[in-house]
Amino acid sequence: MGKVKKKFSKEYKAKVSIEAIKGLKTIAEISSEYSVHATQIAKWKKEIRAGLVGVFNDRQDSEEKSKDQLIDSLYQRIGQLEMETSWLKKSYHFESRGKKKYDHSQEYVI
Repeated sequence: MGKVKKKFSKEYKAKVSIEAIKGLKTIAEISSEYSVHATQIAKWKKEIRAGLVGVFNDRQDSEEKSKDQLIDSLYQRIGQLEMETSWLKKSYHFESRGKKKYDHSQEYVI
């Protein structure tokens, strides 16, 4: 029979990796304590070190992207409102020139 591949949770991997990064115990000690092969621990340790830089950049990048999106949508809304205002001014000006005032004295009674 073949061996069943163990699946570890993200939390478990992080716990073991952090233990290895601390360097208070050897990889062999961590391996026996957590029942994980030393090669696997080294791999997780390498992955966590590579991913640490992205933890801080991702948050800043996402905040900056959301600010940029908000600014873009606000500028778009400003442009739309300016166009509507301009159109309303033109249409009001056009209508007020072309219309004759209503004379109430000439009402018809039937």
